[in-house]
Amino acid sequence: MRIVLASYHTVNVKHGGPRTQILQTKKHLEALGHDVALHEAWDDSPTHSEADLYHLFAANFAVYDLARHLKSVGQPFVTSPIFFTRRSPAVIRWTLRADRIARKIAPGLWSDYGFTRDICRWSAAVLPNTSSELNLLAQGVMIPRENLHFIPNGVEERFLYGDPSLFEQEYGVTDFILNVGHIGVERKNTLALIEALASIDHPAVVIGKVSDTPEGTQCLDEAKKNRNLFIIEGIDHDSELLASAYAAAKVFALPARYETPGIAALEAGLAGAQIVITPYGGTKDYFEDMAHYVDPYSVEEIRTGIEQALNAPKDNRLKMHIERNFLWKQVAKMTSDVYHNVFSR
Repeated sequence: MRIVLASYHTVNVKHGGPRTQILQTKKHLEALGHDVALHEAWDDSPTHSEADLYHLFAANFAVYDLARHLKSVGQPFVTSPIFFTRRSPAVIRWTLRADRIARKIAPGLWSDYGFTRDICRWSAAVLPNTSSELNLLAQGVMIPRENLHFIPNGVEERFLYGDPSLFEQEYGVTDFILNVGHIGVERKNTLALIEALASIDHPAVVIGKVSDTPEGTQCLDEAKKNRNLFIIEGIDHDSELLASAYAAAKVFALPARYETPGIAALEAGLAGAQIVITPYGGTKDYFEDMAHYVDPYSVEEIRTGIEQALNAPKDNRLKMHIERNFLWKQVAKMTSDVYHNVFSR
């Protein structure tokens, strides 16, 4: 089957979870025998124009024009919406009713939820990656449940085999508290994490690009006050040093406002770290009772959760659970099954 994977234009420069999701999906779909290409705006080759199916990653305003074009030319596509909000389904439904009225009265006024609704309704199948996302799409966006197919996020098998000595030799630290992600992005809540670490007398490392935001600057300022904490401004995702960091860490802390579910946390869990994570966004679908869940809005609770994880005995249950259920090769097989289901209707 000829598949084209597409997303918003900046997905490759942001180096976040969606980029990893797309590249790993491509790699493992190809291993299953699919002919897979990445969408390029200037590429009108037969690979794109004669594709059997497009797979869109994100259902937002940045993907909307492509989705609308695919619908207009009759090109079938499926969508992984990467959609989550802390607002209730009732609020989403109310906003979408207002969106329909606004479009009639004042063309040009659109809501974010309206973009998501249109793209998902045009899709041959919608692939949420948490039960929370699935329920929001069904109850809030009103996507028919028969068109929703739960496809989890995945993790690369290589994180099972990271060599901790590489990171230990490079930075002189082991059994530390680790966070990996964009620094200074409100949703990632890195400032609250750094504030919690201030009262924990234990080595800690934060790896990530620092955003040019007031919160990013504040994160750096607060980090300088903590002799146990140092920030590494970015390690390439494909680097052996990143796998080594996960393997060398004792605790991985990701107390974000929400995660779906946080690919970095899956990577760290597969490497054997204790996981401290937000309960919001569908994380319990993946980590079940094998993580320490903390309220991201409470610095005190984040601190307590990290301390509990530091004192927890070694336990490989989470590592084995992730290996059994969430490797990318398993996720790609589930995705491929949805593709075939679309074409068998």
